[in-house]
Amino acid sequence: MISTIKPRVIKDYDKLSVELLEQIKLVYPKGFRKHLEEFTGIDGKRRKGLPFETEDKYYLISMTVEEAIYVIAEDNDYDNRGHLKPQVQEALADKHDDVNHLEDYNSNEDNDYGDDIDYDEDYDEDILRDISIDELEEDIADD
Repeated sequence: MISTIKPRVIKDYDKLSVELLEQIKLVYPKGFRKHLEEFTGIDGKRRKGLPFETEDKYYLISMTVEEAIYVIAEDNDYDNRGHLKPQVQEALADKHDDVNHLEDYNSNEDNDYGDDIDYDEDYDEDILRDISIDELEEDIADD
């Protein structure tokens, strides 16, 4: 049996197709923040990314902790606790029945709004807990 290695792709979250975004929501129904992994970019800088695997590719979705929090907070498919709404999850599961759901991620009861964050060096925990969505947008725009 010949084993094939999947291509590894680093991609920005805002450049993903709707199809991939829906699949990612199924795999991470309680947000992305706790699942970010560090990697070294082509420029040698340390970055964070969300791992996601399809049948034919292994993705690392480039995003900061702040972006991960912001995306969930602004997405109407998630409730105020940062969890994918059950009706959305059902609809997406019917549409993408081939997506492998990661049970260990689904069992995590923490929300994705900043509790127990491993903060970047630039942020103080108490300050980030009080930061508004507008301030997060400004931080993201500055990056």
